[in-house]
Amino acid sequence: MALLTDSSHPHIHSLPVPRQQTGSDIWNPLRRWIDQIEVSDRRLAHLLCRVIPCCCPFERDISLLGRTVQIPALCELNPVYNELVGLRFRSLSHLADDCGEDVTRYIC
Repeated sequence: MALLTDSSHPHIHSLPVPRQQTGSDIWNPLRRWIDQIEVSDRRLAHLLCRVIPCCCPFERDISLLGRTVQIPALCELNPVYNELVGLRFRSLSHLADDCGEDVTRYIC
């Protein structure tokens, strides 16, 4: 952790600042590729909205022998989860704004 010194404040002399990772992330090329996908085709937008779920499909409540066990949403463990959600949002926006379609069937 690096230290940031602030001489203008009388009581706080140093603040810990986390260093940014210097190593390359192996997922960055895939993230950039997904972020660069432009949704301009109606059929592609419909396909993406059908394939990318609106909510995490893994979150469940399971009743077993009178007890309920909750399986948490594991989608955020996916390294490209945010990029896929963004791609789905761009697809929904294209269908609603550019094509004038009703997208309520794709919204949970």
